[in-house]
Amino acid sequence: MTASTTRTPTIALVTGGNKGIGRQIVAGLAERGMTVLLAARDAERGEQAAAEARAAGGDVHAITLDVTDPATAAAAAQRIDERFGRLDVLVNNAGITGNASGTPSLTSPDAMRSVFDTNVFGVLTVTNALLPLLRRSAAPRIVNMSSSVGSMAEMTDPNSPTSELVSATYIPSKTALNALTVQYAKELGKDGFLVNAACPGYCATDLNDHRGYRTAAQGAAVAVRLATLGTDGPTGGFFNEDGPLRW
Repeated sequence: MTASTTRTPTIALVTGGNKGIGRQIVAGLAERGMTVLLAARDAERGEQAAAEARAAGGDVHAITLDVTDPATAAAAAQRIDERFGRLDVLVNNAGITGNASGTPSLTSPDAMRSVFDTNVFGVLTVTNALLPLLRRSAAPRIVNMSSSVGSMAEMTDPNSPTSELVSATYIPSKTALNALTVQYAKELGKDGFLVNAACPGYCATDLNDHRGYRTAAQGAAVAVRLATLGTDGPTGGFFNEDGPLRW
């Protein structure tokens, strides 16, 4: 990131922002005039994606951040503090599936731990590292990218299209992320934070070998909307593009 002498109206960070839904969230926030920090594990890929976003007219800058590595989260927070002094929007988008179809009886603790390390513990790590910066914002927003497959109501409803899915890794990780979202919303609500979980739908991305029937841009729309909520917006909720989802 290069030095800046002006204070931008809104500063956002998107984890896993170099591809897929994350990249489209970056684009959507940049289109709304935000300065967007595109966080990626791979510095080279992050820089390339940020350069392409700038070529399209966005104020986008790459920042190296591996959500499973607290040291990189702390380093990212320091860089943001030095340049901007605050953060307004955090979108926890980075996620992995692991063996998404692995049944519990055939899943090792290590396999489950690996997915939770990114999808749950990574969200905790990044959010806590950036909270001091978010607390300096006049309107802090946190969006956690979840999935309807993590809904307890959906997975136990025989009429739900996702009720037959079985996974000891990805599905439970999204259930845990939903619960964590609510806990953050309860803790931070008194400080003006709006914290919500977003379901992008089944989008064609690297996460599912591009088998999804929705585009990444379609999936990004709900996150962009939640990231730009007004002061009267909801908090502690779970939403897709059509509105609230069942927990």
